[in-house]
Amino acid sequence: MNSWFTVKVKYTKQLENGTFKRVSEPYLLAAMTFTDAEARIYEELGSSIRGEFQVTGITRTDLHDIFQYDDAEQWFKCKVTYDRIDEDGEKAKTISQNFLVSAANVKESYERMEESLATLMIDFNVVSITASPIVEIFPYREEDVQSPAQKAPKFEEETTHTPIRQVFSASGSDTDEDEDVFIDDSEISDETEQA
Repeated sequence: MNSWFTVKVKYTKQLENGTFKRVSEPYLLAAMTFTDAEARIYEELGSSIRGEFQVTGITRTDLHDIFQYDDAEQWFKCKVTYDRIDEDGEKAKTISQNFLVSAANVKESYERMEESLATLMIDFNVVSITASPIVEIFPYREEDVQSPAQKAPKFEEETTHTPIRQVFSASGSDTDEDEDVFIDDSEISDETEQA
């Protein structure tokens, strides 16, 4: 199961005015372990950062979902709470979940959270919204867990439409459901008897 990790990277960045400055920037990525997170960040940033860079910290980050809109680059961390009633129906337990949403400002991030969670069948409250320093997000990739024998060749596809919003979930979250396959035992025994 993949988790979200915040990886802090220190490197020398060239600013818009041409000067160089040593910066430490956080990136968010989905990975299996801390070691996998470190290997992935070197793979992802190796071609985009000129010169040497150093991983200065890796922390597991508790995020339920990430809502990325292609018209905004600023990230906001939103804390959402809702009540879940016990199976006995007596006690209500308050559940807190963290989400990340890209937006231009706090007001827009609140509106986008409301829109994204509108399909939930429960009442929820957005209790806090804070600006996040995350520079870029590297979501889960299926090819990261496939063996080399299972990897399919990559084909170039023409895309005519870019989605307005993308949702990233770490593998294994409750939004990722595998389809169950049911086999009728009577069909198997009939085929065996005929053979």
